Amino acid sequence: KLATNKQEETHATHHHKESSEAIELNNGQKWVVNEEMKPFVLKGAELVSIYVQENETDFKGLAIQLKEQNNQLIKSCTMDGKGHDELHKWLHPHLELVKELENESIATKASEIIYQLQNCYKQYHKYFN
Repeated sequence: KLATNKQEETHATHHHKESSEAIELNNGQKWVVNEEMKPFVLKGAELVSIYVQENETDFKGLAIQLKEQNNQLIKSCTMDGKGHDELHKWLHPHLELVKELENESIATKASEIIYQLQNCYKQYHKYFN
């Protein structure tokens, strides 16, 4: 019974991610992200790009590296207000994807998650500076 609940919970989380709140622009402009936070997002995006370009296969290693960048990003967060809230709309599904990648054992599914991560970073650049 417990396992079923866990599966349902995972499914519910996955479904929620797809219909998560849309990120809004700041009156048509990108939100400004604090300088000390940017390197961790940019490094994460770079790690994913290199992984894809070089046809790497150690997706567990990639997940660990991304998790480290995200932990640093969260530690360095000094944003507040609406910009902070909008960044969280991006960050929460992003963290879920990294967690999925970390727990994945099938290479083809990992590739799908990595593709979603690439789109996630594109999304970041669309809404944040």
